Amino acid sequence: MKIVVLAGGLSPERAVSLVTGTGICRALRERGHRAIFVDLFLGLETLPEHPETLFDAADGLCPDARIDTMAPDLEAVRRSRKDQSPRVFGPHVLELCQMADIVFLGLHGQDGEDGRVQAALELLGVPYTGSGYLSSGVAMDKAVAKRIMTAEGIPTPKWGVLEYKEAEVCHLAQELPMPCVIKCTTGGSSLGVFLPEDREALRQALVQVRRYNGAVIWEERVYGRELTVAVLGDRALPAVETTPAGKDFDYAAKYQKDGAREVCPAPLTETEAAAAGELALRVHKALGLTVYSRTDMILDKEGRFWCLEANSLPGMTPTSFVPREAAAVGMGYGELCEEIVRLSLDIQRR
Repeated sequence: MKIVVLAGGLSPERAVSLVTGTGICRALRERGHRAIFVDLFLGLETLPEHPETLFDAADGLCPDARIDTMAPDLEAVRRSRKDQSPRVFGPHVLELCQMADIVFLGLHGQDGEDGRVQAALELLGVPYTGSGYLSSGVAMDKAVAKRIMTAEGIPTPKWGVLEYKEAEVCHLAQELPMPCVIKCTTGGSSLGVFLPEDREALRQALVQVRRYNGAVIWEERVYGRELTVAVLGDRALPAVETTPAGKDFDYAAKYQKDGAREVCPAPLTETEAAAAGELALRVHKALGLTVYSRTDMILDKEGRFWCLEANSLPGMTPTSFVPREAAAVGMGYGELCEEIVRLSLDIQRR
């Protein structure tokens, strides 16, 4: 098949997306597909006389991608685009997508997980991988997802939306319950997430979180074992347990070598493992997600599970959680990518 692997974009998770996209593209090419990597925002400045020949380009147009300890400079990315257009889709991106049999979405964060790209592809009649535009938007917005989880009786920590002006920060920092978590509703990869340990740190978090797009929520901090469980098709995969090398599982810990200790399958009892899988499936279905997703949760000291959030386009770098969970049931990375394509082609988009 001809497959466009769409990655990059202008999300703070751009670097993660680039690594995800290159991994997927190379894996699909190794399995015989005519896959090419396309950057959502940068696109291709020029096309050859016969654009379809790009699907046979050496190494599928994959860039040299890696994840640094800091999020990318998005202003520098904007400046690097020759046409300086503010459009989400770069030059010739949609044209190439329409030539493909399916678009594999290797995007993360806004311009990928919020449903807008899915909606555009759907309007053009272009098949794509993963969840649809509506459920993607629901899962991306933590406040909307929390409302649905609460309505469905899914256990999630107490939370609330925060609307405040800069002059109100000091007062708010004294009023919010502690310990708590401060989050941007549309963040990912632990970006826009703050874990203050005292009132002064809370005040700083309330200032810093406003730098990210989206609304702000507070969430009761629940302590316990950090687990993540993927859903593939109609089954839950084995859980991963994460223990950060430092205090918290932040962006650097998540993507740098030795930043965290990850065990898959997580050392859970049979009952705990079944409960974790059931919770991930409940969240997946409640939010209307399809094909695959990943749910992050906490198992507290009393043996209770708490759902934190769900990811409609979880990381797919070769060492990400979903590929590791798939490997635990005997499914290699390339096989996982192909299964996502197969499941996605079976969906009748509306």
